[in-house]
Amino acid sequence: MALQRDEVVRTALRVLDEEGIDGLTTRRLARELGVQSPALYWHFKNKRELLDLMAEAMLAEALPADRSPDPEHWPDWLAADARAKRHALLAYRDGARVHAGTLPTEDELPAVEAQLDALRQAGLRPRTALRLLLTIDRYIMGWVTEEQAWRQDAADRARPPFPDEALRDLPLLREAADVLRMTDHDADFEYGLRVLIEGFRAEIAREALGTDGLA
Repeated sequence: MALQRDEVVRTALRVLDEEGIDGLTTRRLARELGVQSPALYWHFKNKRELLDLMAEAMLAEALPADRSPDPEHWPDWLAADARAKRHALLAYRDGARVHAGTLPTEDELPAVEAQLDALRQAGLRPRTALRLLLTIDRYIMGWVTEEQAWRQDAADRARPPFPDEALRDLPLLREAADVLRMTDHDADFEYGLRVLIEGFRAEIAREALGTDGLA
């Protein structure tokens, strides 16, 4: 039976969970599939394209393919998408590192266009709308990269929490110690996401008045 692209991607995701992104080589992937490395290049041109396909597969598990953005409730679906993407990336070892630097695949472009159209109807120009989507995506990538590193360090006991005595003479840090120790990843993620979305509410108001915050 001929090797199928979906099988390559599924196997790559399994190797990712076992070895991490640094251990995901074409040689290891080919060995897992029982083929020679050149056979893989029928399905992707290079490792970058493989990572794009892996990122698409990760998100496909979490985001419904037929989701329809609602212009009247754009903050709600943007936030829901962001939460789903975060959980999708957290579900895989080095999930954020896989997704970092990826571009939408051809199959994903219609969904991006639908989001841009909904944001245009909400009052944003296409360039501003795309900046909004990219800003949120990059926030998710950065957040999950840090979160996964923190969780791994905690699992390996490589990063002990700041002891109370270290904060004794630092009253402001002591008051915010739970944030410093990252005791609630969900709450901290939600705070940043809300601030981003509220910022773009202000951008919609500026564009409605014909004024620009940025070119």
